[in-house]
Amino acid sequence: MRRAWPTVEPGAPYIHGWHIDAVAEHLEAITAGRITRLLINVPPGSMKSLLAGVFWPAWEWGPRNRPDLRTLAVSHTRALAIRDNLRTRRLVTSDWYRALWGERVRLARDQNRKQRFETTATGLREALAAGSITGARGDRVILDDPISVDGANSERVREAVNRWFLEAVPTRLNDPARSAIVVIMQRLHARDLSGLILARDLGYEHLMLPMEFERERRCVTGIGFVDPRRQEGELLFPARFPRAVVERDTAVMGAYAAAGQFQQRPAPREGGLFKRHWFGLVRALPAGCRFVRAWDLAASVERAGRPPAFTAGLKLGRAPDGHLYVADVRRDRLSPGGVVRMILATAAEDGPECRIALPQDPGQAGKAQAQDLIRRLAGYDARATPESGDKATRAAPVSAQAEAGNLHLLEGPWNEAFLDEVASFPNGAFLDQVDALSRAFGTPSEARYGMLGVL
Repeated sequence: MRRAWPTVEPGAPYIHGWHIDAVAEHLEAITAGRITRLLINVPPGSMKSLLAGVFWPAWEWGPRNRPDLRTLAVSHTRALAIRDNLRTRRLVTSDWYRALWGERVRLARDQNRKQRFETTATGLREALAAGSITGARGDRVILDDPISVDGANSERVREAVNRWFLEAVPTRLNDPARSAIVVIMQRLHARDLSGLILARDLGYEHLMLPMEFERERRCVTGIGFVDPRRQEGELLFPARFPRAVVERDTAVMGAYAAAGQFQQRPAPREGGLFKRHWFGLVRALPAGCRFVRAWDLAASVERAGRPPAFTAGLKLGRAPDGHLYVADVRRDRLSPGGVVRMILATAAEDGPECRIALPQDPGQAGKAQAQDLIRRLAGYDARATPESGDKATRAAPVSAQAEAGNLHLLEGPWNEAFLDEVASFPNGAFLDQVDALSRAFGTPSEARYGMLGVL
């Protein structure tokens, strides 16, 4: 890949990352006959199309002396598949490649089109769109992004691609025992093609490399690969995607898209525990609401290149008719001192009528922190309580109210970020707003009654 790069991408410098070695190692395992089914989930911009769809087939033809191999290259549109067909043809016909392997790899003159070209040894590379593989056969079937972002969010398109994959792709192999299928894509939906492969346990080796390392999801594969990262949040490809770029793109994409495309753990856009359409927007709050401002605290400083988590303060109101209203969300990445200042300033804006609910971390240090905050909030009804149960369990009661149509949002600039997070919960990149919502719902809005008015 390093040596062939100037031929394929003459206008861009080659930037190496260890993940390229990881992908190459697994593709080489296919060439060696060690595996025949491979699923690769990596973020966009990781050079996956070039590596799997251009350099690997050309490497097998030339350096590995297999010009007879037939590759069917599939993408969600024919134009993208043809793009990589042209790149491969440009590489194998280049002076550099021909000087090294020109005697082995010769293109047939009568089968040399941009969509399909063949070698004189009967090898071929054919570009196809997902759903149109009928009639073609190959030793390698490479599905590179077989579904688009828009397609993944359409149940009709998503299910059609999955059905085509199950019913048509396996029958297009030259040798059912030794031919290989490679699926390489970013995650776009919990029920996308990767989700189908994993849910049905179809026997694919799974190379999963998130943009930010998550220790509990460390990738280990059957050929001996282990994700080499050690620090939580350590980036996959900092030479190309440094921290500032990842943060910028995450903010633009939203929590749902970042969870899938960057972290390879999507949740349905319509939501899992929460559905987006459960939350109605209102332009004004009804009279007589009683309010609680609940906080989820994260005062960590940046560690190992990872930014601090968000601190979130959610203001929840209960109307006289029992309906609930998220009136405001304050959310920022701050130092410990900045968190305290934000809480104090928000309390002053909310006024003493709004109760304040704070978390109390376990241990003496957590208790001391909570006591210090309550002391600073003298004059306000501020209370701190420890968390109990996991995040999903804590969120279940308020989820039931949202599903019943009893939870509404006041229109504000924070709405979209909030909806992105609740819809991707608990698989999203951030959980702070949902934690604050759960705490607010579980906190009495007055001395005796909870948000629903029950003892």
